[in-house]
Amino acid sequence: MTELKSARKGPQDADAVVVFLHGYGADGADLLGLADPLAPHLPGTAFHAPDAPERSINNPMGYQWFPIPWLDGSSEADAKAAMHRSVTALNGFLDKVLADEGLDASRMVVIGFSQGTMMALHVLPRRTDAVAGIVGFSGRLLDAETLESEAKVKPPVLLIHGDQDPVVPFQDMGLAGDALLAADFDVFAHVMKGTGHGIAPDGLSVALSFIKDRLGK
Repeated sequence: MTELKSARKGPQDADAVVVFLHGYGADGADLLGLADPLAPHLPGTAFHAPDAPERSINNPMGYQWFPIPWLDGSSEADAKAAMHRSVTALNGFLDKVLADEGLDASRMVVIGFSQGTMMALHVLPRRTDAVAGIVGFSGRLLDAETLESEAKVKPPVLLIHGDQDPVVPFQDMGLAGDALLAADFDVFAHVMKGTGHGIAPDGLSVALSFIKDRLGK
C-alpha cells in the first residue's frame, strides 16, 4: 500500500482533526493554506493535507487520485485501477492520522475539493466508523448507484458548489445531493453564486459553521 505524503498544521495535543483532500493536478499544500483562516475559529484542531498517490498526467508538478480519460487520454480501466489504489491508500492514511492524533473518527471532518470531494464521498461512507462530517466543494458523487447498498456509515454531508463552474458542472451538486438523500444521509448545501471552480469566502464561511457544529467548537 502506498503511504501518502502529508503536511500538518496545528497543536500537538489536538482534540479534533480536519483532513483536506485536494483536486486533480494540485497537492496537499494547495488546500493546507485554508488552515490559516480556519484555525482561529477551531481551537485545538490539527489540519492534515496529503498528496494524492500519483503524479498528475496533465500537471507533473501536481498529483491525481486517478486519471481523467477525457482530460488526459487515459483509459477507463486505468482510471478505475488508479481509483482502487487511491481508495486503499486514503483509508490507510486516515487510519494513521487518527492513530497518530490519538482520536477516533467522530473527531474528524474531511474537506474535499473537486476530485478530492469525489474521493471523500466515495471512501468515507464505506468505512467502518463514521467521521463527524464531510464537506465537499465543487465535486460529484461517483458510483451513486452502489452507495445505498455499500454504505456502512452515514456521516452528515455539506455540498458546496459555484454556479458558474466550468470544470465540474454545477448540476452535479444536485445529483449528488439527491443520491445521498435517497440513501438516507443528512445533506446540506450551499451555492456560491457567481463562482467558478474554486472556493469563495461565503463557501468557506458556511463550511466553517458546519465544522464547528459537527466538532462542538
